[in-house]
Amino acid sequence: MERTLIKDLRSKLDQTVKIQGWLQTLRDQKKIQFLILRDATGLVQVAHWKPNDEDLAARIASLGTESALTITGKVIDNPVVKLNQLEVQLESLEVENLADSPLPFDPFAETLPALDYRLDWRYMDLRRAFNFNLFQVQTTVEMAMREYWLQHGFLEVHSPKLTGSPSESGAELFSLDYFERKAYLAQSPQFYKQMAMAAGFERIFEIGPVFRADPSFTARHMTEFTGVDMEFSWIDSHEDVMAFEENWLQYVYARVKEQHGEMIKETFGVDLVVPQVPFPRIPMREAVEILKSRGYVMPADKKGDIDPAGEREIAAYVKEKFDHEFVFLTDWPITVRPFYHMRLAGDETLTRSFDLIANGLEITTGAQREHHVDVLTRQALEKGLTLEPIQYYLDFFRYGCPPHGGFGLGLTRLIMVMLNLPNIREAVYIFRGPTRLNP
Repeated sequence: MERTLIKDLRSKLDQTVKIQGWLQTLRDQKKIQFLILRDATGLVQVAHWKPNDEDLAARIASLGTESALTITGKVIDNPVVKLNQLEVQLESLEVENLADSPLPFDPFAETLPALDYRLDWRYMDLRRAFNFNLFQVQTTVEMAMREYWLQHGFLEVHSPKLTGSPSESGAELFSLDYFERKAYLAQSPQFYKQMAMAAGFERIFEIGPVFRADPSFTARHMTEFTGVDMEFSWIDSHEDVMAFEENWLQYVYARVKEQHGEMIKETFGVDLVVPQVPFPRIPMREAVEILKSRGYVMPADKKGDIDPAGEREIAAYVKEKFDHEFVFLTDWPITVRPFYHMRLAGDETLTRSFDLIANGLEITTGAQREHHVDVLTRQALEKGLTLEPIQYYLDFFRYGCPPHGGFGLGLTRLIMVMLNLPNIREAVYIFRGPTRLNP
């Protein structure tokens, strides 16, 4: 007999079916036992009259909640039953895996333990519909991203995550032994994205792991995360990159709302808004003045940069002035940007770069890249870099390379913003931080 999903039981009235899932609740009464069975598609009530089979009744009574079961039974329409007004009358039960008792915690209790404890038992925590629904949204997000890229002529690439030299700088870098030499976990696919531009691929994207040895314990940082990166050629400025990203994100939001809008409202309490384009754009110099005018004092160590509280203040300003949840902060000073960002024509102290702030959280950094090897070399030296480790990168630009640009976006930060989650650890399948390597 083929398995029937719980969501399809209504179409099987008066038929004997096989259902498989987890025992969420057992109500053992004097004459009857009710088992609430859960699979990924929903819940169903299964009824067993004890006098029909006393041995089976005893087996059922011994079951721990969250045991994995295979059940056969007849689907009956029953208006009295709260769960979809139907129930399954039990005919046979097979225990696939008996759950130990007590559970580390009840994932369906009204009050849950602290997040850190739940992360110790992540597979139990993931059983909550909250999490299943979250990863339905993430799946659609990635599908929509790829759809849009493919509609616009992009190729997918997978760059190496083991590298012989740092891709950004020596900071926040994981190193490891690689046979007789030192290797590093990639902080970014940046150099390899640009190699594709030099190769003439013109338009590429990658969704893959990124590693940062960042000792931060904030609600928005991880040491391993999923990066969403794209790069494309023959652009005129970073404006082309911003224009592409806002249209791409609008498409992604529209697809998610179309497929999951009601579920997102029910599960996360968010009425998902598809953003209007163009997104507001504010040059960094203007953003600093806006913050001053609103009485926000930037920390002294953030010269030329902006701190998370400042990002939230700018987001509040944009919401008030433009009624928009996204804003591009543009034209960042060279002091806080990497050497490969192109300088702004007419002001060599600024770069053709941007950050995208969404609901007060930075989710993207992007730029037009410098594609002239002599300029790149000079800018690397200005930043105090040693040329030898990045010589392979500089060589990309020696034999013809088009003007190009792109961005990197944190997938989990986007999910946080989309579903209005307070902590990135809630939005990622398995969290990695400075003190967490398990499970």
